[in-house]
Amino acid sequence: MTGKPGWIGRPVPRVEDDRLLRGHGRYVDDLDLPHALEAAFLRSPEAHARLVSVDASAALAAPGVAAVWTGEDLAELAPLLNREELRIPPGLAETVDPTVRITPAPLLAREKVAYVGQPIAVVFAENRYLAEDALELIDVRYASLPVVVDPDEAREPGAPLVHEDLPDNTAIAVATRVGEPDAAFRDACQVISEEFRAHRYVASPIETRAVAARVDPFHGELTVWSGTQTPHRLRDSIARTLGLGTEAVRVLAVDVGGGFGQKGILYVEELIVPHAARCLGRPVRWREDRAENLTASSHAREQIHRIELAAGPDGRLLGLRDRITVNLGAYNMAGLVVPYNSLCHLIGPYRVPNVEIEVTGVLTNTTFTTPYRGAGRPEAVFAMERAMDRLAAALGIEPEELRARNLVQPGEMPYRTGLVDRSGQPQVYDSGDFPELLRRAVARIDPPAVRARQKAGPAEGKRVGVGFALYIEATGLGPFETARIDVAPSGRVKLAIGTPSQGQGHRTSMAQIAADAIGVSPQVIDVVGGDTSATPFGVGTIASRALVNAGNATHRAGLLVREKVLAAAARRLEAAPADLELTDGVITIRGNAAGPSLTLAELAAGAPMSDDGPGAELSETVHFRPPGFAVSSGAQAAVVEVDEHTGEVAIQKYVVVHDAGVIVNPLIAEGQVTGGIAQGIAGALYEEMIYGPDGQPRTATYMDYLLPTSSEIPDLDLDELHTPSPMNDLGVKGLGEGGAIAPQAVLANALEDALRPYGVVVRRGPLSPSRVRDLLRAG
Repeated sequence: MTGKPGWIGRPVPRVEDDRLLRGHGRYVDDLDLPHALEAAFLRSPEAHARLVSVDASAALAAPGVAAVWTGEDLAELAPLLNREELRIPPGLAETVDPTVRITPAPLLAREKVAYVGQPIAVVFAENRYLAEDALELIDVRYASLPVVVDPDEAREPGAPLVHEDLPDNTAIAVATRVGEPDAAFRDACQVISEEFRAHRYVASPIETRAVAARVDPFHGELTVWSGTQTPHRLRDSIARTLGLGTEAVRVLAVDVGGGFGQKGILYVEELIVPHAARCLGRPVRWREDRAENLTASSHAREQIHRIELAAGPDGRLLGLRDRITVNLGAYNMAGLVVPYNSLCHLIGPYRVPNVEIEVTGVLTNTTFTTPYRGAGRPEAVFAMERAMDRLAAALGIEPEELRARNLVQPGEMPYRTGLVDRSGQPQVYDSGDFPELLRRAVARIDPPAVRARQKAGPAEGKRVGVGFALYIEATGLGPFETARIDVAPSGRVKLAIGTPSQGQGHRTSMAQIAADAIGVSPQVIDVVGGDTSATPFGVGTIASRALVNAGNATHRAGLLVREKVLAAAARRLEAAPADLELTDGVITIRGNAAGPSLTLAELAAGAPMSDDGPGAELSETVHFRPPGFAVSSGAQAAVVEVDEHTGEVAIQKYVVVHDAGVIVNPLIAEGQVTGGIAQGIAGALYEEMIYGPDGQPRTATYMDYLLPTSSEIPDLDLDELHTPSPMNDLGVKGLGEGGAIAPQAVLANALEDALRPYGVVVRRGPLSPSRVRDLLRAG
């Protein structure tokens, strides 16, 4: 568009990094809010109990305390519902008729508590220290109730009810069927049946949750700053809860130190703090400590898969059955998002003609679970890819060869699986080359070299193994996203988008897209994301959707602004718009380099005052609505070395081949993939949130909850394909979650391969040294 190589595809360094690395970031905790009160929450130490009494009188009399609220003080406010997550798309309701039971979460517990960490009271004081001191003065009397932690036990008749107003602990139920699975299993040459468990762990962003609020004394607007991934949803929820119009609430997602999905849902604290700012007449701020983040922010991943595969003698898949149990925790916060993501991503890139899948979401007395990077896909891939390795072993086929025989071929695209996707439409893989992904991964990992080492025998008690996993990811979730572009009189361009950034590099990549569309340099573009006053409508940065939706909205808005610029310039230069070029912010007549020219700044400076007619104001707003999902895909492989004596697992090589369509910025793409893999490896080898049978979290600090550092993450061998998506103008696909989807399956497969002489079968993670030693002893 500019007559030069486009900005899309260039590895432009992130413009946001200089400010952040110099310590000039502005997080919620950095905001200068004079006379602000600090909030601290009293959280339940009981997993399940009646609240006999809550006496806050002593706390209210404590030094520096402005107010203390209990559940009774907020009884008139509606409970929390993540409405968008709980909504069932009409197409999904018609085709699979899922059950979704709603469990509204009280802002502060009134009658009972259902998990350790549930907020019971809140103190507002002059500083956090005084607020914490006052918390200790609140007298709460509990009457303990029976506790259920295990999701299988929660499904049993007579299990303790997490919510007495429900007949049982099932909050989600959905099933689907394709073809004739019963006949496929009856006629199969080989059937394997396994149980695999995806264990619970936590997003652990470097910045914990935080929210601040202030009422402007001049015009009365309620301004809320939050480390949220969905500022528009938060604005709407605040307005609805407090009885305000959405125009009276402004939400800003300032710098956010990581979200990973944990900050993509709504929490009660984000409603209480704005309410307090209005009631108390002072700014109010709350920031979460690390113990709260581990116990009271959402958890993720915990699923049980009872999976069966049926195959012919050549290993070609004939059928799949899976009975999936998802632990939702104490509240059904996000509805079908994770359970249905697992269902419709389970078969992955494979051709499976006969399918039967049932998913049950169960309530337990644990912290609620919600999407975390990958959102149901890592769990499904763990089950499917582990099952593929078990089938390969049963058939005596190399794991990579079994996968190759079953992959959907490029010539079959767009490929219909027979399932229904999350939007309720027939599931379609829009583009991709799955066999090439696998070929590249196999070539880079070199399985024959690993087999040669295995034949040579273990060296000093260390055995090697190789593992593979493939995956697909439906990205670009709708229903829409917004971009607004304004050209200032200075010639600078302001791009406002509805998607905030938590490290994705939007200020760089979105500027590259806008630069190509308009015909300017990214250096003159200022990107604003996550401000509800800049873009009144938006959804947020979740579900690998920002680039697909906000990126295409930006592209279309930029093209429209370019048309306006050329139309206005044509009148000034007395030329036809089609004869003009806009390159690096300068408008010239095509083929007349020595002729008249006009800079964007010169044009914009006089635009509002001129008689140039419609379009003189150089601005456009676009709401991009994707017609369907853009499907990313990838293949990962690893070589591990397992110490038979210590149980330690060392990653010797890790290969990633991914396909996210057109890549806007290769540097950012590599960083996103690398970050996802790091979190996937962390879940595979280190992280686990453990509850005792009494519902008490046993990994409530980083002394017990093990996070890896950069030294535990190996160098990665990265490669990529580029199959553009036909679902959007730019041909892009979502990228941010893909790296996190496969590592648990890859490393479990590699470890099992290494320990095959012992008859080891890996059915769950994390693969800590103690668990590996247990596997060796059992084998």
